[in-house]
Amino acid sequence: MKKIIPSLLCVFLFNSSNIKAQIPTTQVKYPLTKKADTVTNYFGTEVKDPYRWLEDDRSKETENWVKSQNETTFGYLDNIPFRNELKERLSALWNYEKVGAPFKEGDYTYFYKNNGLQNQYVIYRYKTADDSATAEIFLDPNTFNKEGTISLGNMSFSENGKIAAYSISEGGSDWRKVLIMNTETKTIIEDTLVDIKFSGLSWKKNDGFYYSSYDKPKGSELSEKTDQHKLYYHQLGTSQKEDLLIYGGTDSEKHRYVGGYLSEDNRYLMVSASVSTSGNKIFLKDLSKENSEFIPLLNHTDSDSYIIENVGSKLFIVTNLNAPNKKIVTADASDPRPENWVDFIPETEHVLSASKAGGSFFTEYMVDAVSKVLQYDYDGKLIREVKLPGVGSVGGNYGKKEDSEVYYSFTNYVTPGSIYKYDIEKGTSNLYKKSNIDFNSDNYVSVQVFYSSKDGTKVPMIITHKKGIQLDGNNPTILYGYGGFNISLTPGFSITNAVWMEQGGIYAVPNLRGGGEYGKEWHKAGTKLKKQNVFDDFIAAAEYLIENKYTSSDFLAIRGGSNGGLLVGATMTQRPDLIKVALPAVGVLDMLRYHTFTAGAGWAYDYGTSEDNKEMFDYLKGYSPLHNIKKGVEYPATLVTTGDHDDRVVPAHSFKFAAELQSKQSGKNPTLIRIETDAGHGAGTPVSKTIEQYADIFGFTLYNMGFKVLPENIIGEIKK
Repeated sequence: MKKIIPSLLCVFLFNSSNIKAQIPTTQVKYPLTKKADTVTNYFGTEVKDPYRWLEDDRSKETENWVKSQNETTFGYLDNIPFRNELKERLSALWNYEKVGAPFKEGDYTYFYKNNGLQNQYVIYRYKTADDSATAEIFLDPNTFNKEGTISLGNMSFSENGKIAAYSISEGGSDWRKVLIMNTETKTIIEDTLVDIKFSGLSWKKNDGFYYSSYDKPKGSELSEKTDQHKLYYHQLGTSQKEDLLIYGGTDSEKHRYVGGYLSEDNRYLMVSASVSTSGNKIFLKDLSKENSEFIPLLNHTDSDSYIIENVGSKLFIVTNLNAPNKKIVTADASDPRPENWVDFIPETEHVLSASKAGGSFFTEYMVDAVSKVLQYDYDGKLIREVKLPGVGSVGGNYGKKEDSEVYYSFTNYVTPGSIYKYDIEKGTSNLYKKSNIDFNSDNYVSVQVFYSSKDGTKVPMIITHKKGIQLDGNNPTILYGYGGFNISLTPGFSITNAVWMEQGGIYAVPNLRGGGEYGKEWHKAGTKLKKQNVFDDFIAAAEYLIENKYTSSDFLAIRGGSNGGLLVGATMTQRPDLIKVALPAVGVLDMLRYHTFTAGAGWAYDYGTSEDNKEMFDYLKGYSPLHNIKKGVEYPATLVTTGDHDDRVVPAHSFKFAAELQSKQSGKNPTLIRIETDAGHGAGTPVSKTIEQYADIFGFTLYNMGFKVLPENIIGEIKK
């Protein structure tokens, strides 16, 4: 039985006896970074870019720079006295069995499982007709290489389940290889397909599948621009060079993201084509008719839309066209243009996400970032509200038409994810798989607050921590944010955050503008010339935490990844006085050149580009983290993190930002960059690497807040 230490002891151990006097005072000696006379003229303004040479990820100079920076960083991290304790606690908490929801393909039922500390999840299966049979290993990605750095991406089965195609990523890259397996013998049956990127795998019955990719860059595959996406069809028994180009690749029209998927009855091929991460065209091809042409369903990119289902020629379409919070409409495939759409499930005041299974539609609504699920029949009649286990986030609720049950996951910031089986006809949920993590949710609390941003906009934030903490301003706090690309941050349990909160830390997540929590208008309010709203929302969240004594500037860290890395970079350069520690991860930090790398040009819907016009250039330069570091300013203690194989947000962003910050930082706060080798943007990162990363991140954070030791006696009691 666990013994709970009184919260007052927790607060005492985090108080002044371990703080202030213990803050490291030795200034880090950084490697010398060469400067070059590189200048670009933007609309009459010359902008220096002395570290542009670091953009060359294939050069020996860059390789040596990475090596010297890592030596400096790990030399610093090695001296954090409680770093190994954090690693041990992360490993201990991580070490429990994790099982995914089952799914049926052919004669088998499959599921993903991790025994605890396996670097990658393993796929198991058993004969569906004999659910008492012992499950066998179907595919173990941990055998791909001993380091665990080759990860499994998509897996898709033929209609009869006898063949599977699956993609793999090497070193975290977005470039994938696709292997084709006989599921009965578990043997590879064809040559590996290569150079595939941002792709699904959609089977045409049992004959072959559709996939997407770009032409391989002539220069660096990790940083060269890729902006002509194409859809191909691979026929089983043929070589990749014979694959048919289905859509894209014309000089007259360029799309950066193209995807193809088939209706469940295999009648329709649906193609989505986009020039950016927001807005898509849709084209429809009736495969039941020989030599049929593509029919435009949407021939513009003014909405985010997709076909979710069909009954014969009747299409069900999820769209935010003239409906910022999304709705479902119907149309006939013979003429599916928007003027012929009929509302099926109308728009509401809450944002809709839709799925389908067993002859029902499940509509999940975000109510202040928390899930509510309704079940409808195919006539649009409301059957019931799905009773959820609590207040939090739902995932899943999708399946095939013949399914009688569906599985969904439920979680929030203090509730580890569990899987529930839902009877579609009866409307009852039963616990299928409960998490066995050694974490007592009853000792923690999550509260949602609403605060005012700079312009008066009300923004929600969920604050999670141990029960009984004192609001005296001395609590170590991580403020995490994203605020972009219509992405919603909904409550979800994290092993790493659990360890942070065990130490008495607070974890706070605001739902910033630029995200999708309140629909398209909320997203647009944080884009292009309104991007500053996102940073203002984040700064106001920090001020709320300080004003209400959750923490203070001495104990506040900010963290975010990718677009969230931009958020951290902009916040720390605009308000360096507000925070103690900055943790930008795989960040977009050079806003004048982001669009010149890989698929970065597709982010222009959110950001605009420095080439658009002078107004847009001036605006981007006004907040670009790289270009707003000023000499003589004392910036927070900063640990930049990135991966050497990140071809989503190339590591040059982080390289240049760290070099510039090191050259201009005033005071003794360390400015370090931690560059993970054989790692990309985050997906597929081995568990072993993730544990090491977070031990370093949390160790760096607490050490620079003044902690010399962890509250070991509390850790000891939790372990009992």
